Formats: sequence, structure tokens, C-alpha cells
Amino acid sequence: MKTFVKIATGLLLAGLLAGCNTTDRLASVGKAPALSPIVDPTVTAGYRPVSMPMPQAEPAVYQANSLFRSDAKGFFKDQRAAQIGDILTVIVTIDDRAQIGNSTTATRASSNELGVGGVMGSIFNSVAPDDVSADAAIGTNSGITNAGNGSVNRSERVTTQVAAVVTQILPNGNLVIEGRQEVRVNFEARDLIVAGIVRPEDIGSDNTIPSSKIAEARIAYGGRGQITDVQQPRYGQQILDAILPF
Repeated sequence: MKTFVKIATGLLLAGLLAGCNTTDRLASVGKAPALSPIVDPTVTAGYRPVSMPMPQAEPAVYQANSLFRSDAKGFFKDQRAAQIGDILTVIVTIDDRAQIGNSTTATRASSNELGVGGVMGSIFNSVAPDDVSADAAIGTNSGITNAGNGSVNRSERVTTQVAAVVTQILPNGNLVIEGRQEVRVNFEARDLIVAGIVRPEDIGSDNTIPSSKIAEARIAYGGRGQITDVQQPRYGQQILDAILPF
């Protein structure tokens, strides 16, 4: 009874949450999905400054009669992103493929017989039916066969570019970046989010950096709109898939 009450309560709560979302969707019928406003990434919900292990800071050393200093990156002004608020271009290139195959077969068979002889065998034959012999009074047979096959064939490819903003400078000089891009075509919006930590040395002379050189990279690519809604199961089906044990 308690289990039934818990399931009913969960379904009720899920229904209420789905109802709120359904109301928002009904209000946007016939309208294109709204784009998010441009905001400071550091004030958005869930934002947290990044804290990483850092080496000890070394003070800059200036030499007399010299135009260079120990912490300088070049002789002339560097136009690459280096300060909070600077912009650099992230070249997102994801081309992942995975192919795995497994096959397992197991077979086992066993057979046992037990007979009765001597006086006990004579007594057994006198009381047992004619088709039952004491030589094989008890017989057992068992067998098991198990076969399994599994395979994974996955291919993902994303190639695009997005401008990111430097949101933080770590004590060792590495830059924390975050970039968001939204594109709406008719009634479908595509969202691209890129975040992570980059070294200034990895930024190219054209102020670009490949996504493969971003540490702690977080790359999200998805969509919102009518096509995405059609591709998703209904809320009721998702709830049943989560709670049904069969």
C-alpha cells in the first residue's frame, strides 16, 4: 500500500510539473521559440568561478637598458585575447567514432543415474511398476545454454565556430572562457554552448583556438522548437519508462 501511495504521489507531482510546461507550450503555439537575452555569464544561474591548482607566482623582472621583461609574451602589442571581457573564436571540431562488438556462448549438460541392487533391488522390483527397473531407479538430466551478443556503433561529428568571452583569469595566467550562440531558422532554434580553460600560448595569431586544446571543455549542441518536440517522447511515456519495472 505504501509503495502504491509513493507511486501515485510521484505521478501527481510529475503531472503538475508537466502541466506547467504544457501551459508554457500552449502559450507559444504558432510562435517561434524566443531567443535568450545577452547577459553576463557570471550572473547566470549555476555559474561558479573556476578554482584549479596553481603554481607559485613569480614576480616580473625588469632589466636595465632593456625593452623586455620576464613576463612579456612578445615585443609588440599582442592582439590576442588576454583580459577579462576579451573575445576569441573557438573552432569546434568533434569527430568521434566508436565500434565495439562482443559475443558470448556458454553450454553445459549433465546426466546422473542411481540404481538399487541386491535384496533392496528385489523388493523394489516387486512393488514397482513393470516399466520401472531397479537398475535405474533414479535418473536426472540437466542442461543450460546461454548466448549473448552486443555491439556499439556510434558516430558523432560537429564542426562549427563560436565566439567566446574571457570571464576569468586564473593565477597562473590561464583563461576561463564561455561562449553561447543561438540560431533560429523558422520555428527551430539551435543552441551552442562552449566553456572551459585555455592557455594563452594555445591561442593562434588569428585569435582562434581549437576545441581540442580547451581543458575541462564543456560543449553542448542542441535545439528547441517544433522539430525537437516531435522527436521527444511524451511526458507520460517518459514517466512510465522511469517507474515501470518491466
